[in-house]
Amino acid sequence: MSRTGTIIVADDDAAIRTVVRQVLVRAGHEVRTTDTVAGLWQLIEAGVGDAVITDVVLPDADGLDAVPRILARRPGLPVIVMSAQNTLATAVRATENGAFEYLPKPFDINKLSAAVSSALEQSQAPARKAAAKEEGDGLPLIGRSSAMQEVYRTIARVVPTDLTVLILGESGTGKELVAKALHDLGSRRTGPFVAVNMAAIPRELIESELFGHERGAFTGAQARAIGRFEQAQGGTLFLDEIGDMPMEAQTRLLRVLQSGEFTTVGGMRPIKADIRIVSATNKDLRRLVDAGLFREDLFYRLNVVPLHLPPLRSRVDDIAELATHFLRRAEVEGLPAKTLEPEAILRLQAHDWPGNVRELENLMRRFAALERSDVISASSVEEALRSERVPAGRAESDNRGLAGSVEAHLARYFDTFGDDLPPDGLYERVLAELEKPLLLLSLAATRGNQIRAAKLLGINRNTLRKKLNDRGIDAVALRPAGPPVGRSG
Repeated sequence: MSRTGTIIVADDDAAIRTVVRQVLVRAGHEVRTTDTVAGLWQLIEAGVGDAVITDVVLPDADGLDAVPRILARRPGLPVIVMSAQNTLATAVRATENGAFEYLPKPFDINKLSAAVSSALEQSQAPARKAAAKEEGDGLPLIGRSSAMQEVYRTIARVVPTDLTVLILGESGTGKELVAKALHDLGSRRTGPFVAVNMAAIPRELIESELFGHERGAFTGAQARAIGRFEQAQGGTLFLDEIGDMPMEAQTRLLRVLQSGEFTTVGGMRPIKADIRIVSATNKDLRRLVDAGLFREDLFYRLNVVPLHLPPLRSRVDDIAELATHFLRRAEVEGLPAKTLEPEAILRLQAHDWPGNVRELENLMRRFAALERSDVISASSVEEALRSERVPAGRAESDNRGLAGSVEAHLARYFDTFGDDLPPDGLYERVLAELEKPLLLLSLAATRGNQIRAAKLLGINRNTLRKKLNDRGIDAVALRPAGPPVGRSG
C-alpha cells in the first residue's frame, strides 16, 4: 500500500489548488495549500509537510528559485515542480535546483499521483547540491508540444550524468542540437564538443580520424595526427550517423567503451578516454544487428539511455513557434523581417514535413530572403511547398493517388518492425495522421470559417467541432481578422 503523508501545494490558481487537493485527499493525504512563496516558506520553517508541490510562477517570487532554499532548510524533502512554461530551460532548471520531479502544465492527474507516491516512498537522502544557474530560454530546442515534453524530461535527467546516450530520430529532427544541449548543460560544458559524421568519412580513414595515427603508421602518414577522441578529451564526442560505422571501427569503439582507453593507429601507448559519448542515427540499429551489420554488444553499450526525437509531423503544435523563431533568426543575420499570416500557419501545419525541422528552417530562410511582402501568405506557402521536389522513392506512390501514398507509407511503417507487429491501436493512429491535415487544409481553404469547412467536408458543424477538439486544433486562434469566406459586403 502506498504511503500517505502531508503534502504542501503552492499555486496562485485557486482552480488548480482545488483539483490537486481533491486528488490528494482521495488518495488519503493531508493537504496544506498556499498561494505564495512566503506562505510556502512559513510551512517549511514550521516543519510541516512530507512533500511539496509548487508552481514556478507565484505572485511574490519564483517557486523554482525557492527549491534550493527549501532543500537547504529541509534536506531530503521531495519538491515536485509544475509549470506552464513548458521549455527545456524550465525542465533543466528544475532538475539542477534539486526538484524531485518536473510536471509541465496541463499535467496528467495520474502522473501527479504517481510522482507524489514516489516522493513519499523514497528513502531520505542528503540534499542535492543546489545549482541556481540561470540558463534562460536561449537554448537550441524549441517547442512546447507534449511530444517534446518527454524529450525535455529525459534530457534533464541525464544532464547531470556521464551516461552514454543514443539519440534516435529521422533526418532533420535536430539530433545534433540535442547532443549539444546535453554537453552545454552538463558538467563537461567547459570542455570541447566534437562532432563526427560517420557517413562523411571515407571507410579507410575512419580509424585514423577517430583515434589519430603515428608517423609512418601507413603510407602518407608523414607526422603524428591527433584523432577526434583526443580532441574531445574532457568534453563530449558526438558520433552522428553511427549506423554507418564499418564493422572494424565498431570493434575498436567497443574496446574503448569497455576499457576506457584507446591507442592511436600504429601506436602502443594507451591513452585514457576522458570523454562522454553521445551517438545518433536515423537507422533501425536493431535491424542492422539482425542483419549482421552492427555489433550487438556495441549496440547495448551505446543504448544506455535511448532518446527518441519525434518527427515534426508529430509535433504540429510547435510549427508556428519554430517558424517564427527561424524568421527572427534570419532577421538577426541581416535578412528582411517577415511574419506569417494565420492561414499560412495552417498550411504549414498541414504539410507532412519529410525533411522535418531542417526542411522548415530552410523554407523560412528562403522566405526571408526572397518573399517580397513583409507578411508571408498561405498562397506563398502553398506555392513553395508545391515546388518542392518529390523524393524519388515516393514518386510512384504519388502517381497512384492518395491510396497509393498511404499504402506506401504504411508499408514503410510495417517494415520498421521487421518480423514484429506495430503497437496496438494502429487504426486510430493512422486515422489521426490523415484526419488532422485534412481538417487543417479545409480550415485554411475557408479562412477559418467552420460552417463553410463543415460543408466542404460533408459533415455537420458539431461533428467538425468534435473532430477539431479530438485532434487538438484551435481554429479560433488561427481565424483571420478579415471577413469570413462566403460573406459578401
